[in-house]
Amino acid sequence: MDSFSVANVRVEGMRTGIAVDMTAADRARLEAIVADGNVPQKHMWRAKIVLLTADGHGTSEIMRRTEKSKSVIWRWQERFMRAGVDGLLRDKSRPPGKKPLPQSAIDRVIALTSQAPPGEATHWTAGAMAKAVGISASSVQRIWKAHRLKPHQVRTFKLSKDPAFATKLRDIIGLYVDPPAHAVVLSVDEKSQIQALERTQPSLPLRPGRASTMTHDYRRHGTTTLFAALDVLEGKVIGQCTRHHRHQDFIRFLNALEARVTRRKAIHAVVDNYATHKHPAVLAWLANHPRWTFHFTPTSSSCSTPSRRSSPSSASDGSNAQPSIPSTSSRPPSIALSPRTTMILSHSSGRPNLNASSPLSNVGSKS
Repeated sequence: MDSFSVANVRVEGMRTGIAVDMTAADRARLEAIVADGNVPQKHMWRAKIVLLTADGHGTSEIMRRTEKSKSVIWRWQERFMRAGVDGLLRDKSRPPGKKPLPQSAIDRVIALTSQAPPGEATHWTAGAMAKAVGISASSVQRIWKAHRLKPHQVRTFKLSKDPAFATKLRDIIGLYVDPPAHAVVLSVDEKSQIQALERTQPSLPLRPGRASTMTHDYRRHGTTTLFAALDVLEGKVIGQCTRHHRHQDFIRFLNALEARVTRRKAIHAVVDNYATHKHPAVLAWLANHPRWTFHFTPTSSSCSTPSRRSSPSSASDGSNAQPSIPSTSSRPPSIALSPRTTMILSHSSGRPNLNASSPLSNVGSKS
């Protein structure tokens, strides 16, 4: 039967002596803990303190053998008397160093996050929220993370109101996935307001140990408009720069496409709903060219034209979206495109380059 006897345990905060009586089972268990090299060290010296106390050693001797302070020895002697061997193997629970946030503060952070921030701020920041609620910024970040709130992110969307959305979409996707035989599918689009810039000094090319150079200042030469047509099957781009963005310029571009595509092929052009594409003069041009068919994208769905993703402003190779003009030439700028596409540009005032060496001189020539 377990027995614990304590003599003079506490006298005005001091201990003058202590006696511990333990059963043989408790002693065997404590000795096993001391002899086991795999137990945590804190369990070992706690058991050692109790064994030395049971053997009749005083506090000073136990301090010398265990290298622990007097308060530590007294604490674990008392713990053994109250809870036995099991009390030595677990730490006493204690309150946290900082009080947890009240639920009202958490609810306020969540509620404010879903509202517009004060002043001219575009979104809530951790610092602004912490100041508004009266907690730390790290607490705000923990609350946002726990509730999967990201006030700095905004996802844009657009729903098309075109009543014929499904029909038009199936028509265009069908052209891309399964183009008709003996036909060329062109995705036509334009990029207007392209700045024509000329650097004040020539640039130096990339060399080992030195990056390519480019002056930070430039000269402006107005803007230009790029008309481009992507051959969906071949992955090649036909482009033309014009000074204006009018239906006359678009018709001149269509004439250039008409000259490049072999006569044996029908042409299916995917275009968006820009007013230039539906001008009466353009529709009259279509009537005079029966091999041409326009497929208009659904409203608010211009992203369905792959030529938009092949334009200079969306090039994925990190090239500058704004073209530059060579300082020794008065011709319009050359557009930097991704190396995955091949492009030929010509000015509207000149004739398209139709020489045999052009990679696009025989677009659609394959049957």
